[in-house]
Amino acid sequence: MEKILAQKPDSLIKQEGMNILLSTMGKVEAEQFISLIIREPFDYTQWQETLFEEMSLEELSKKAMKYYEEKKNKQ
Repeated sequence: MEKILAQKPDSLIKQEGMNILLSTMGKVEAEQFISLIIREPFDYTQWQETLFEEMSLEELSKKAMKYYEEKKNKQ
């Protein structure tokens, strides 16, 4: 039998999104990101599809490992 998952309320999604932006970007850059999204027509799905086109899998992996190490060292 298929389990039906309840959708989160918009207010919770917005709060979680803001928490993620603030914790990873800081207040100023999070606000700048939101302003950019609101100001410019933006197709998130299309952007995600082309986000890493110019980067090889090896480059992406190296950047991910570097990011992980930096985050781990800050703790």
